[in-house]
Amino acid sequence: MQKSQQIPVLYRIFKCYLRFLHDVIFYRKTYKINAQNIPSNTTPTIIVSNHQNCLNDPLGVLFTFRDRKPNFITRADVFALHPIANKFLRSIGLLPAFRLNFEGEAALQNNEDTFNITKQAILEGGTVMMYPEAGHQNKRWLGFFSTAYIRMAFEAAEKSNFQTEIFILPSCNHYSNYFGIQNDFMVKFGTPISLKPYYELYQTKPRTVTRQINALVRAQIESLMLNITDLDNYEAIDFIRENFRQDYATQKDMPCDELPQQLLVDKALVADLDKAKENNPEAIATLYQKAMALKEQVKKAHIRTELLQKEPTWGTNILALMGSILLFPCWINSLWPNLFMWLIGKSFTFRKEDPMWEGTFLFAINALFVIPIFYIGTFIVTGIYASWWAAALFILLAPLYTLLAWYYVKWNKRLFQNFTALRSHKNAAWNQMKATYNDIKNSLNTLL
Repeated sequence: MQKSQQIPVLYRIFKCYLRFLHDVIFYRKTYKINAQNIPSNTTPTIIVSNHQNCLNDPLGVLFTFRDRKPNFITRADVFALHPIANKFLRSIGLLPAFRLNFEGEAALQNNEDTFNITKQAILEGGTVMMYPEAGHQNKRWLGFFSTAYIRMAFEAAEKSNFQTEIFILPSCNHYSNYFGIQNDFMVKFGTPISLKPYYELYQTKPRTVTRQINALVRAQIESLMLNITDLDNYEAIDFIRENFRQDYATQKDMPCDELPQQLLVDKALVADLDKAKENNPEAIATLYQKAMALKEQVKKAHIRTELLQKEPTWGTNILALMGSILLFPCWINSLWPNLFMWLIGKSFTFRKEDPMWEGTFLFAINALFVIPIFYIGTFIVTGIYASWWAAALFILLAPLYTLLAWYYVKWNKRLFQNFTALRSHKNAAWNQMKATYNDIKNSLNTLL
């Protein structure tokens, strides 16, 4: 009989703190889709997901749960960042998975400890999260699946003499943008797969059962996520997806306001592009060439692609500039300690060649070190040398100042791009970008 998991009070408090940072400060909006598909707390469950954004992927799933403490099996090199990071990750349920291609053959024996812990947790009615790609991808696509999660599940079942019913729950993570803060995040769950019907066959044909279940899980995850398989043309497809999504959605009469809707539009758009490539490869090749050319043109011009469709006006931007000037003193005040939060997190990212680590460092370093040290220190100093009321006010306003610091910079960056577009309006480069933009839009309407 599975027992209900006892969650320590300190863990609940710490998790509430992290959830606030994650759902309010780090992300603009978070979505938990099909959460009703998650088996009950005492049901042995292995959640299997795509992996694209390092620590942010398991954190997104962690904050979906309120009354359980799941275990997450993730890449071992995260635990080697620092001894404190190692203790922190283990405290929130993360366990290391050692990989042949990264940690070496000698380290593989360490996986037994991890697997023994997770198998016992499963048999006690716990939840375990695994990433069969064995490492995160740097694009919106699904990599090769290791079958270790299936082996672990059946070994746990065998340990109970195949009396415990274990479920595998496919899921996916999806982001509006991987980089920076105040983006949108979504975790979407599929349909649970019971392993009980496979127990008997597994005992005689384990490889056959492993292949069957892996195919079922992978197919579900593919159906949930945005999987761009044409990697040779990935950049062009991704550029079209980001900048012509709304036009495609309008043409197909699909809602496209929120991230879950945008995911469905993106999946349909990419599928139509793949189909068009089969039917008319030359036209699609030309379309992708134009998309890459436009991407370089707008980058060189320091503008946003959307300005080619909806051109800015001098009056609106002068008013926005006046608002920016009025808010400047507030922004200066907001730089303490938000400037350090950004720079310290980014400094760790610069040490990694993989940009997908950015979110991990921005969240983890700030949550564990920068925010506690700077905010508690400022609270104490303000209380001693000013007043404790002022110190309390600083803590209460801190989240608002963090958001102000971020949005002020973002707002002024867009304002700069708007003025750049106004100055470039009607020159040769602008006309060329406008013509390329319209060519792509017309080609999409024709081909799709």
